[in-house]
Amino acid sequence: MRVIEIVLIGVGLSMDAFAISIALGLSVRKAGFREIATPGIYFGGFQALMPAVGYYAGTHFVSRIQNLDHWVALGALGIIGCNMIRESFSGEPSGQYSYKWGKMVILAFATSVDALVVGITLAFLQVRIFRAALIIGLVTFFICMAGVVIGRLFGTKYQRKATFFGGLVLVALGVKIFTEHMFFGG
Repeated sequence: MRVIEIVLIGVGLSMDAFAISIALGLSVRKAGFREIATPGIYFGGFQALMPAVGYYAGTHFVSRIQNLDHWVALGALGIIGCNMIRESFSGEPSGQYSYKWGKMVILAFATSVDALVVGITLAFLQVRIFRAALIIGLVTFFICMAGVVIGRLFGTKYQRKATFFGGLVLVALGVKIFTEHMFFGG
C-alpha cells in the first residue's frame, strides 16, 4: 500500500476526532499551544495504537481467510464510511467537551474503534503496520490540531462536511481495494 493511500485512510479515520476537536475549539476561551495540541496527542495516539492492535489480531486470521481479504476491506471500510456519512446527516448536536484526561481518553477510544477494524484490514493486505500506524497517528494529530483552531475561529460550520468527507474517503478506499483485488489481481 502506498503512502498516499495510508494518508487517505488516516484522513478518513480522523474525521470523527476532527469533529470533536472542532467542538473542543468551541469550548476553550483561549486556544494556546496546549489547548491545540492536547486533542491531537490523545486522538493521534489512539489512532496510531488501534490499527496496530487490529493488525496483530488480524495476522492470526490472515492465513485462514486470505481469499476473503478484499471482501473484509470492502465491508469494514464501507460500513465505517457509510456510518460516518449517515452521522453527517443526523443533525445531532456535538455539545461541549472538556479537556479532562478521563473524558479525553474515552473520546479518543470511541473515535478510534474504527481504526481497530482498519488495522485488521491492513493485516490482510500485508501492510507494514509500524509505518502505517505512525502515518495515521500523525495525520490525526495534525488534523485535530487544525480542528481546534477551526472550532475556535469558525464554529461548527464544517463539522458535518468533515464527517461526510471522511466517510466518503473510507468507502472509496474500500471499493478501490475490492476492485483491484477482483479485477486486477491486486
